[in-house]
Amino acid sequence: MSMLADLVEVVIGVDTHKDTHTAALLDARSGGVLARATVGADPDGYAELVALAGQHSGLRAWALEGSGGYGAGLARHLADAGELVVELDRPVRPARRGGAKSDPIDAERAARDALARTRLAQPKTGPERAALQARLTARRAAVEASATAQRQLHALVITSPEVVRARFRGQSTRLMLATAARLRPTTTADVEVFTCLTVLRDLARRVRFLEAEAAEHEKAIRGIVRSWRPDLLQLTGVGPIVAATVLTAWSHPGRCRNDAAFAMLAGAAPIPASSGKTVRYRLNRSGNRQLNRALHTVVLTRLQRDERTRAYADRRRTQGRTDREIKRCLTRYVARELFRRLENPPHPLDAS
Repeated sequence: MSMLADLVEVVIGVDTHKDTHTAALLDARSGGVLARATVGADPDGYAELVALAGQHSGLRAWALEGSGGYGAGLARHLADAGELVVELDRPVRPARRGGAKSDPIDAERAARDALARTRLAQPKTGPERAALQARLTARRAAVEASATAQRQLHALVITSPEVVRARFRGQSTRLMLATAARLRPTTTADVEVFTCLTVLRDLARRVRFLEAEAAEHEKAIRGIVRSWRPDLLQLTGVGPIVAATVLTAWSHPGRCRNDAAFAMLAGAAPIPASSGKTVRYRLNRSGNRQLNRALHTVVLTRLQRDERTRAYADRRRTQGRTDREIKRCLTRYVARELFRRLENPPHPLDAS
């Protein structure tokens, strides 16, 4: 595959921040800096950057840091303008001598990093993907906050006076929440008892509110997935949350060049770690960890409910494979299956 330097004449590296973006324009052939600019992170600033790039003739490409975060607005603006954008979430940066760092330096480094690349990542795009990402983020926050409140409720029950603790003894978490939600503290009680009962009731109500919020987000996620890619929900082990996680990471056809790249994105591709006569692979701990977790969820579900998967696991055990190794193989298989389904969706007439 050709390097980016062989495809374009100008590369614009952009160091993105909340309020400003700093760009460095580099000549792809000589590597020289043609121009630098810092603009506001708003439509006027985006237009100013495009106008600056237009002053230099030839094909050009943009290398953005954080195209899914601070650079999301600029990435959308450039996509609407038909510009070539390369995603650089974590550019390779050389060691800074003497602590040298500045936005122009980082922008120039981003451009040089893009020039050396042969595998160009495209930014995530699409309104459905953006909607799913927002819903998943909000749901995850609600679920985590609910779990935190439940732990706080357990801890408070343990340290409460016996008159309070006795009401919850032997109860499961769900029963504790129901009991706490029905509490009616009275001011005639001891100040410590009154405070404990009040806080326990508030925690239980918070948990219920957060659970209702998470359920509402999941309902909306299911609706978006069904309208966008309902075929994913037909796969064993793939529910609305797993499907949404996969779709937000995949984004659109062509973003990942093949199933191996998708597996690497998911952290499901083993990494060679051989040395001398020892040939081995190590676990890949990089990549999109939410996507990795989604694939792992599919594997666990299939090991419980899918006869073919269980038969495969039994066969591999007879060959001396451990359960951990079997799950790694299955995770790689699921990544390949999902990628092929995403890149080649079934035709509507085939499903009828």
